[in-house]
Amino acid sequence: MARTVNWGILSTAKIGREKVIPAMQKGEVSRVLGIASRDQASAQQTADALGIPRAYGSYEALLADPEIDAIYNPLPNHLHVPWSIRALEAGKHVLCEKPIALDTREAETLLAARDRTGLVVAEAFMVRYAPWWQRVRALVQDGRLGRVSAIQTAFSYYLDDPTNIRNKPDIGGGGLMDIGCYAIATARYIWGSEPTRVAALIERDPAMGTDRLTSALLHFPEGHLTFTCSTQLVPHQRVTVLGTKARIEVLIPFNAPPDEPVQILIDEGRALGGVEAVTESFGPADQYTLQGDAVSRAILDGTKLEFPLEDAIANMRVIEAVFRAGDKGTWEAP
Repeated sequence: MARTVNWGILSTAKIGREKVIPAMQKGEVSRVLGIASRDQASAQQTADALGIPRAYGSYEALLADPEIDAIYNPLPNHLHVPWSIRALEAGKHVLCEKPIALDTREAETLLAARDRTGLVVAEAFMVRYAPWWQRVRALVQDGRLGRVSAIQTAFSYYLDDPTNIRNKPDIGGGGLMDIGCYAIATARYIWGSEPTRVAALIERDPAMGTDRLTSALLHFPEGHLTFTCSTQLVPHQRVTVLGTKARIEVLIPFNAPPDEPVQILIDEGRALGGVEAVTESFGPADQYTLQGDAVSRAILDGTKLEFPLEDAIANMRVIEAVFRAGDKGTWEAP
């Protein structure tokens, strides 16, 4: 059996060009063999710029290449499920950007396609492969923080361009789908459980209709997640995990630079302001490289993913509950 997975990239989307493709090209068992666009010239230009051997003038041409083992799908949210299913039906494994679908019902059609084809499907939450996040989870599970009953997350950026796909509600734009999903996924990752009910406040852009400011309270068996996400606030991200003995602050929780050390702070609260906090530093690590190789190894070895498609559907259920809670002004169960 070949010990490298040949990946095809479905579109020349920015996240692929700037983050995921260069990272996967550094992988031990991942090889980016081809990239597709709806325009041959665009595909060739990107392939030349990134050193990708093959360029295709259509997504169908990429899926028809027998040497492509798996595809990475960074298309806009409304195209995640349709093209992931087409890839599965073409015999390709799938790594699809988050969120996996527009809603739970659509995600379940992808689950049925996975079960029908027997191929690997993974949602691209790269943070779960990052060593600093794995350390945070281990510290919580080992009791270093005592009983952890609160997680606070903030994630924001400023983007008011109405032509940007993140500002188009009909194709899955808005803050909750784009970045609020990280707050939900990481809390579920840390606690290893599901929220039982959620409450939310949602402010929508009056012109574009997207949720530009969402704040939510999620009740887990272990405690509370509170988060705020916004597409129209100063760029910022931070996660604080609070226990009875100590707290952890993840300084750059989501968009950590691949070529610089990443730090977490562990603070036992002996002095206000965290001046006595202990810093743990992690050497440069590209979480997209780690993600790509993890999925490639699951494809090569036939091993189960730690976070299979069922996990993506569970996250989608929570996202939907937050939307319902914000729209109705009531507590909602996922």
